[in-house]
Amino acid sequence: MGRIVELQHPLVAHHLKELRDKNTSPWVFRDQIRRLTVFLAHEATGTLPLQGDTVETPLTTTDCETLGCRVGLVPILRAGLGMCPAVLDLLPQAEVWHLGFYRDETTFSPVEYYRKFSDSPPDVALVLDPMLATGGSACEGIGMVKNWGVKKIALLCIIAAPEGMAKVSDTHPDIDIFTCSIDERLNDKAYIVPGLGDAGDRMFNTL
Repeated sequence: MGRIVELQHPLVAHHLKELRDKNTSPWVFRDQIRRLTVFLAHEATGTLPLQGDTVETPLTTTDCETLGCRVGLVPILRAGLGMCPAVLDLLPQAEVWHLGFYRDETTFSPVEYYRKFSDSPPDVALVLDPMLATGGSACEGIGMVKNWGVKKIALLCIIAAPEGMAKVSDTHPDIDIFTCSIDERLNDKAYIVPGLGDAGDRMFNTL
C-alpha cells in the first residue's frame, strides 16, 4: 500500500501562505514552488537505494555510498515544469521526461497532447504536478509511467484535494503521494478550495 505524506514543517506553512496569496507576483510564485518542491523531493527520495563506492580524499581512501538507481522526473505539462529545477538541484543526474494534458472544461477529464519517453525506463520515477484536483491527469500519467515499465513511482504535488487523493489511491494503491497540503475540497468547477488558483497561469504569467 502506498503512503500518503502531508508535510508538517514550519517553513512549508510559511511558504504556502505566500503561494496562496492572490497578490503574489509570478516570479515570487515560481520561487515558492521551487522552495516547496525541495521539501517534497527530500521526503520522496528518502528510500532511494544506495551502492558502495570509494573515493580518494586529500588524505586517504575512504568508503562512500552513491545512488544505486536511475531516477526519472516526469513533469505533467505545463505546471509540472516549475517543479523540475528544484529536484534537479538535488538530483542533477536525473532524467527528465514529459507528459502533457489539458483539461476538458466540460467533462473536467484530462486530454493527452504530448508524451516523450525513452525505450529504457528508469528504475524510479517522480511524477511532478503542483495541483492534485480531480486526480484525472495524475492517474492517467501514473498509468502511462507504469506501462512504460517503471517499477517504483511517487507523485509529488504542492496541494491536493481529498477527492484527487482518493482517486489516485483507489486507482494506483501502490503509489506514494507527497504533498505540502491536503486542502478542503473541490468546488463545482473542480478547482481546489482554498487552493491557489491556476498554478500554470500564475507561474507563467498568463492570467
